[in-house]
Amino acid sequence: MDSLAEAVVAGASPERLEQEPLPTHYTAAHTRVEDVDLFGGTQDRDVRKSLHVGAVPLPSLAPDEVLVAVMASSINFNTVWSATFQPVSTFDFLKRYARQGGHAARHDLPYHVLGSDAAGVIVRVGEGVRRWAVGDHVVASCTHVDDQEPATHSDGMLGAEQRIWGYETNFGGLAHYTVVRASQLLPKAPHLTWEEAASMPLCAGTSYRMLVGERGARMKQGDIVLIWGATGGLGAYAVQLVKNGGGIPVGVVSSESKAELLRRLGCDVVINRADIGMGGDGAPGPEQTIELGKRLGRAIRRELGEDPHIVFDFIGQATFGTSVFVVRRGGTVVTCGSSTGYQHSYDNRYLWMNLKRIIGSHSANLQEASECNRLASMGRLQPVLSAVHPLDDVAEATRQVQLNRHTGKVGVLCLAPEPGLGVTDAAHRARIGEDRINPMRQPAAVTA
Repeated sequence: MDSLAEAVVAGASPERLEQEPLPTHYTAAHTRVEDVDLFGGTQDRDVRKSLHVGAVPLPSLAPDEVLVAVMASSINFNTVWSATFQPVSTFDFLKRYARQGGHAARHDLPYHVLGSDAAGVIVRVGEGVRRWAVGDHVVASCTHVDDQEPATHSDGMLGAEQRIWGYETNFGGLAHYTVVRASQLLPKAPHLTWEEAASMPLCAGTSYRMLVGERGARMKQGDIVLIWGATGGLGAYAVQLVKNGGGIPVGVVSSESKAELLRRLGCDVVINRADIGMGGDGAPGPEQTIELGKRLGRAIRRELGEDPHIVFDFIGQATFGTSVFVVRRGGTVVTCGSSTGYQHSYDNRYLWMNLKRIIGSHSANLQEASECNRLASMGRLQPVLSAVHPLDDVAEATRQVQLNRHTGKVGVLCLAPEPGLGVTDAAHRARIGEDRINPMRQPAAVTA
């Protein structure tokens, strides 16, 4: 560990952090361009073969950027995409971005530092940064926007140059240091540990935009919300947001053990996929889709007497046709991803004749991320961290997400030497209640 990192871990003052020299290299989880064709035609693209942890050069800062010493990060599915080089190699994103020239050219490198979540301490600020200072404890939103693009000022997610940091940009958060734009930063919730705080921005913000944001489904009190993959990172935050907003969450899971976790999270109705004859990740045929929709609809009506107002679907190919069928007349299907495949098939009669809507949603703009972070800081939205790995074990952590063997979020300690550090408001944590924080945590704190 370099002297600046040691000072951060020791809790040094901002003045001391400014005096410490920047390292020339830092430790980071990354992919390498030479591995792009590593998997060939193999069916199992095991990310443990393509993810590397080692030293890379420290980049310079643009005027609107900050350098953050990363205490903790977390695994998102986009790290799986990067490490499998599918659906496209992320090195293509970096080359395209670099064509802008200037500071963007730094991103086109033979390695790609991954990670779209981070919690840490600012150690340097660019000369154009106004609202942040060395020593601030922050979390990073993954939304990387161009503030000189007109559409950005309507909605950060609408700008053509909007990117996901650590996936479509280099220098991500699964590292000892990360480079982010100042417009990505939010204050870290002081009652949370580093790893708890790092587990929230991407998934919680994405769920917030889908359900609560002005451009999402606009859930209201009493709405029944069907949530696929309800014990995953997105789903577990969705359950909480629905409950907070006076809605009724209906969670769909793939096992009884996950069903028990979901009940612990407070989900009103829990449905095991096996109970409606839905197994595997393949796309069902048209007749099977309708039959599954009927079974699922009956199960929901048996518990609540009504069809869902909203379906929260990031699963994609395996569920989308059922989602369109089962949502009520005039209802909304909101989607942000397709972990089982991008080609969605559904019977359009059930969409147009029943006046249903499909809304595409992606990440969150800074205002939405800020509102979501406020809920976390108030203790009204809890982290859903279930396991924590050291940075050296990032490949195995990502493999667990790749195989869907995880629940909630999988955290990664970067500079933090152990879990449980970073709490600066223990009194607020005590008021919330230790038993309420991290309702999906497992007994073992760190997975070696």
